[in-house]
Amino acid sequence: MRQNALALLAGALFAVGLGVSGMTQPSRVIGFLDVAGDWDPSLAFVMAGAISVHFLAYRALRRQQGAAERGGPARAPRFPLLADRVVVPARTDLDARLFAGAALFGVGWGLAGYCPGPALVSLATGSHAVLAFVAAMAAGMAIEHLTTGTARASARASMATSTAAGPSDAPALGHVAGSEGEREREREGGEGHDHGSSARTM
Repeated sequence: MRQNALALLAGALFAVGLGVSGMTQPSRVIGFLDVAGDWDPSLAFVMAGAISVHFLAYRALRRQQGAAERGGPARAPRFPLLADRVVVPARTDLDARLFAGAALFGVGWGLAGYCPGPALVSLATGSHAVLAFVAAMAAGMAIEHLTTGTARASARASMATSTAAGPSDAPALGHVAGSEGEREREREGGEGHDHGSSARTM
């Protein structure tokens, strides 16, 4: 219950921040993205403030995790303050899916003037444009989940099949190798027997 209340509080604070900063106004967003035209740089200050807060909190969290891994003393305050742990992304690689997703996100953001967070906050306005955007976003998320979920399930199934088949195939391969070795020894033995017979005959 406490975690749910904290999540609700954090979500409300985030929604208020988006509204106050103008992130829920498509005209403000499109003006910020129109660098070559009538550029509105106000959202750059919003991003700078958000990135700065996250950077300081993230660095403090990483220092704390590093001290814990080294077995050092715990320092106050402990991060996170209102949760048991923070899940830090472990992937740092850059792949085609990341670039394709970023490009699609940028195109959608520039065309509609909404990104997921502000769009959800703007649902309170009842705007038909916002409703259409959120519906399309949900459909895209569902398609992505179905396609990647199917691919991951197939990959897991193939891995499970290969793992299950591995131990059973190993004895068979060993038996084949043993049979070939036995045939090789039989041939060598037969050749030695023939040479011995020839020597006795001579």
